[in-house]
Amino acid sequence: MPLAVLPLVLLAAVFHASWNALLKASENPLSLAARALTWGTILSLPPVAVAWFLSGRPGLPLAGWLLALASAFLELIYFIALSIAYRRGELSVVYPIARGTAPLLAILVGLLLLGERLHALAILGVIALLAGIWTVRRPAAAGSALWPALLTGVMIAAYTTLDRIGVRLGSPWIYGWLLWLFGAIFLVAYTRVRKIPGSRLTDEPRLSLAVGMLMTAAYFMILFALRVAPLAIVAPLRESAIVLVTAWGVWRLGERRGAWLRVAGALAIVGGIALLTLG
Repeated sequence: MPLAVLPLVLLAAVFHASWNALLKASENPLSLAARALTWGTILSLPPVAVAWFLSGRPGLPLAGWLLALASAFLELIYFIALSIAYRRGELSVVYPIARGTAPLLAILVGLLLLGERLHALAILGVIALLAGIWTVRRPAAAGSALWPALLTGVMIAAYTTLDRIGVRLGSPWIYGWLLWLFGAIFLVAYTRVRKIPGSRLTDEPRLSLAVGMLMTAAYFMILFALRVAPLAIVAPLRESAIVLVTAWGVWRLGERRGAWLRVAGALAIVGGIALLTLG
């Protein structure tokens, strides 16, 4: 495994944490997400086109297009739920719940539908995840943000499952860009139909560009890392963003109530993910 992957994944985690913090700070998180995803799609087209040309102009079967379309629709629901959660709750509560729920759902699907069994490390990982999520989701802290945060985690698990299939059907760069394109179209259409304030592409151009670049760079960094490094290394490093986001919410946004419990819960979630990938 190339050592360069380690700082790459950690940088992707920083980028992911950063755009979530900016989304939380926005007055209209959903419209910012729509603008950012649109700018990310536009800015990523030239490098993706070059990569496509240099790799022999590979195609993508119809199944890949349909999976990208379905995944983009799930991402629409993901952004809607995440925006609602950020408007209702605190960053250091919403983000760990959303990111920690997805691996638990993956385990549940494996046990119930695929007949998989858990090894000792994986069992410890599930316990750590449950303990971490319970710690950061205390009813007094989560409140009405709990259910949209959980729905966000469900959507992460759902679209990640589709994407793992989609990237194997053809060039992952082409699949990833199509997913970005369809997601931008869905988000722009939704915000326009719902007449959500600030949904024009020209609104807050600097912020939109910044968030779009952070989103896109983090996504393609992880995509590249997964091609050259095992999931057991990439997953826990990627989810170190949970700790970063929790710390940002506690110390920069003043979410001080139960601060140390939240940080401990975030660490438990990351540790649980690491144990799951190893087990």
